[in-house]
Amino acid sequence: MRRFFLGLAANYNREDRHSQLFTIGRKEDYKDLQQFLLRKYTGERALLTKNGRSALALALKAYFDKGDKILVNGFTCYAVYEAIKAAGLEPVFADITKTDLNFNANTLNDAWAGSDNSRPWAGDEAGGTPAARSEASTVGETATAGPAQSSIKGIIIQNTLGHPTNIVAIEKFATEHNLIIIEDLAHCAGVKYPDGREVGTVGAATALSFGKDKSIDTVSGGAVIFRHPYKNRIEAPFKTPKLSDHLRARFYPTFGAICRVLAHIHLGGALMRFLVRIHWVEKSADSKLDLKRKPSKFETRRALIQIKSLSKSGEKPIREFYLVKNRAEVLAKLKKSGYYFDAFWYEKPVSPVRYYKKVHFPEESCKNAVYVADHIINLPTYYKKNSLKAAREIIKEYLEEEQ
Repeated sequence: MRRFFLGLAANYNREDRHSQLFTIGRKEDYKDLQQFLLRKYTGERALLTKNGRSALALALKAYFDKGDKILVNGFTCYAVYEAIKAAGLEPVFADITKTDLNFNANTLNDAWAGSDNSRPWAGDEAGGTPAARSEASTVGETATAGPAQSSIKGIIIQNTLGHPTNIVAIEKFATEHNLIIIEDLAHCAGVKYPDGREVGTVGAATALSFGKDKSIDTVSGGAVIFRHPYKNRIEAPFKTPKLSDHLRARFYPTFGAICRVLAHIHLGGALMRFLVRIHWVEKSADSKLDLKRKPSKFETRRALIQIKSLSKSGEKPIREFYLVKNRAEVLAKLKKSGYYFDAFWYEKPVSPVRYYKKVHFPEESCKNAVYVADHIINLPTYYKKNSLKAAREIIKEYLEEEQ
């Protein structure tokens, strides 16, 4: 019986594993990738980072002041929360819809209304006038100074699992509230919004992740592209990767392949847990945020090849998802049929579970996010559609009526 995996580096075939092990990067690859990203996303400056959360943190630090609040998707990963906190900001979670897993203008408005979103306006000493701030934004050209100023300053758009949000409505909301848009492309590089614009070409800044199972996957690495002038000084990462990080990125696809083979005799998961314990493999959520380190040269070279391929092929890495009853039972049936899909995104509104309590997530105001986290199953993007037909048949027996 053939087996299919959502995790364990299943998106790496033999050629990919070989490339990950033996690609030799050059110093020039940093510049080549930066120049390509600047052209693709019409940017003014591009920086390469250790991982996606470091890229997002740099984007946030560039445009916002400590203590500012940022609207964020209520169904996301801990890396986003960590980046917000690293920038000295506070997240304001907006609930999602069950159809595309994104917030919309209505849920954003609810989050806005429910937040303590005003504070005394201190003029230029607090970071410039509202009009000056809006020059760095893609939304709103004027604002009226008054006795109070909103403490919500921006919004992060993530296009969850590659499903594009209604960008026109979000832009309108942002314009009305004088918010700066930051785009997080971890899930969605190469996707287009309903109005035809490519993701990453709308916000003041664009953050990319090259981590495991992302649209561009070199195991680690990331980038940030600044598309509009920013107010705070940002230093380019300059340190080379730690040797341990470099080696983990090199060998993870090979370790994943070994674990997939051993899954036939029920040892694959045990081996992967052992590799994590001895730090030969690092869980994605545990990758340390570091604003001073660059990716490895070989990862930079592979990221450039992948993003060029994505641009040429026009592929849309949208992850198929379902909301089911009795998810544990569904996953057990899938596994018996050879489908190992229990590494899904996300089992909590802010995943993984081990970090959830740190977030203090507002479950009462994000009920759809809580519901989805309890019922979602999503399918991998790297198998042929027909090969997942049997999995879909199992899932359909348990679909929630709303879907």
